[in-house]
Amino acid sequence: MTKRHLLIGLTFVAAIAVVVGVAVAIQRPPVPPPPAPAYARKLRPHFDHAPVTPAKFESPQAVTRSCLGCHPDAAHVMRSSHWQWLGDEVAVPGHDGKTRIGKMNLLNNFCLVNRGNERSCTKCHIGYGWADDSFDFQKAENVDCLVCHERSGTYVKGMYGLPTKESDLVAAARSVGTPQRENCLGCHAFGGGGQGVKHGDLDSSLAHPFEEEDVHMGRHGFLCVDCHRAPDHQIQGKAFSVSVEDSHGVACADCHAGHRHADARVDAHVKSVACQTCHIPEFAGKLPTKAWWDWSKAGDAARKEDPHGYLKIKGEFGYEQGAVPEYRWFNGTVGRYLLGDKIDPTKVTQLNPPLGGIDDPKAKIWPFKIHRGKQPYDAGFDYLFPPVTGGKDGYWTTFDWDSAFRLGAAASKIPYSGKYGFAPTEMHWPLSHMVSTKEKALACTDCHGERSRMDWKALGYAADPIKTGGRK
Repeated sequence: MTKRHLLIGLTFVAAIAVVVGVAVAIQRPPVPPPPAPAYARKLRPHFDHAPVTPAKFESPQAVTRSCLGCHPDAAHVMRSSHWQWLGDEVAVPGHDGKTRIGKMNLLNNFCLVNRGNERSCTKCHIGYGWADDSFDFQKAENVDCLVCHERSGTYVKGMYGLPTKESDLVAAARSVGTPQRENCLGCHAFGGGGQGVKHGDLDSSLAHPFEEEDVHMGRHGFLCVDCHRAPDHQIQGKAFSVSVEDSHGVACADCHAGHRHADARVDAHVKSVACQTCHIPEFAGKLPTKAWWDWSKAGDAARKEDPHGYLKIKGEFGYEQGAVPEYRWFNGTVGRYLLGDKIDPTKVTQLNPPLGGIDDPKAKIWPFKIHRGKQPYDAGFDYLFPPVTGGKDGYWTTFDWDSAFRLGAAASKIPYSGKYGFAPTEMHWPLSHMVSTKEKALACTDCHGERSRMDWKALGYAADPIKTGGRK
């Protein structure tokens, strides 16, 4: 056989093979895609409200009345902390009896206090017109349905929670549906006076993140309400800035119960290390978050203003980006500074210290953003003080702290000695968002070895537990 005959023969065989292969491929049934993970959610279709929406609304309350006409049970949201800005009655560690606490009556080290500052603070209330103590929390038409459900992008809340005059109520009402991430982030990303001020793991980058920024939202398309479900309009989840315990909270195990890692050594950590510790290696990855805020520097008209460094009305502050968390033992409860509690102004006052320790079987090592502040206190009574900052007579107008304290005393019903100063404080924010892909999760050497991010002695260990066998 010549080389030419051999080449022709091989070509013929190859051609037959291709034809047979194509035929087999055509006849083979399609391989179904792998099933979606059990925790993956599907986006829900929603009813088109445009055909049933009135052509005009004379007020935002008229929109709510229209909503309640078909959804009367939606008024149950009035039982929620999103409406009341108070939680259930709880025992606050270090205090007698039980009390209701929430944004309505607690101090923080960001924008300080709601009382007396409703003009600005209640822009993030799910209601209309909360200006002072006369606000009617029993009036269902004051509920703002649109802030959670509108999807037009034309709706903006302004002073006292009322929509701005530019907001198109009809367009907003016609667009309503399942709350999108933008609905939640409108307040939770900008609370405390700006983007990324409070939370280190919640900012507007999560509206449409890549999977590297948050695997649940970026890869699986999760909405906030997929984890923070809202049966009967009672939204699940706890913010430890205003809560002291984790009832009705949300946990990784709600979806990942019984999860096993490929390496048994990793599973051995689960009893003492929170999922978030390994899977949130950093926070504020795309946008910076406020790390510290010094109110004592406010009021300097000669100083150049910079929205990420200094503002005359707010003082001096600093931001971090791509920040490494700080780690603390945490058993799901925190302590809480309450209005009137005595402080030592020479020491740091912990407003919501995480509870738990190395000997607490319920505690795990958690990642935190810790915001450090220097805020007003009454130098006669030695307690942190709630000044009035906003409004025509507030500090932002007069730049007179004494006047702001006197207004705050009346608004919060707390005595003012006539002397004031500024004291250091800290607030702890446990991290649960901005969960990385598994490829970016912490590795052994991130926590163990010479370049460890853990302060093992501060956590109660004699040294790195991999060297000491876990000895305390």
